Amino acid sequence: MKAIQIEIPQEIMLSLKMPSEFAKQQITEELAVHLYRRGFLSFGKARQLTGMNKWEFSERLGNLQIPRHYEQGDLEEDIKFAYGE
Repeated sequence: MKAIQIEIPQEIMLSLKMPSEFAKQQITEELAVHLYRRGFLSFGKARQLTGMNKWEFSERLGNLQIPRHYEQGDLEEDIKFAYGE
């Protein structure tokens, strides 16, 4: 699958209640969190989309009271990380 771009009309961008310089990052984070919450993205892929490290993304989920979906792949990734791989 190739990369996609989402175009947000200027009218919508102007109605966002956030500083325009933070809009792209904030929208990307919101998308990643939502896709993770719905189970469409794993923790690692959602985190990758945001550009956050594990701890930052985990904290973001915690602040939003979104439970972590911990699966076999997550365990394997954590084990590799623990061994410095």
